[in-house]
Amino acid sequence: MSRNEYRPDYLVPPGEVLKEHLEHAGLTQAELAERASLPTRTIDGIIDSELSITTDIANRFERVLNRPGHFWLNLEEQYQADKKRRNIV
Repeated sequence: MSRNEYRPDYLVPPGEVLKEHLEHAGLTQAELAERASLPTRTIDGIIDSELSITTDIANRFERVLNRPGHFWLNLEEQYQADKKRRNIV
């Protein structure tokens, strides 16, 4: 690790960010599920950190939440990398 590399000692699950976006947009998890054509249990699973955000899900979130699909995928990728780095897998 370089001296200037930032390595936080906490994890930010993508579901936390998703939940904040829903609150800001005034949407419920059920409304997101309906608008994204996903089962409600999928949204619940992401928010509870039980399910990962896939490319398909990221693209659906992009259409509904107006955040690029790569934003959601990057959150998931960073979260998984941080879990591995901290041996939480």
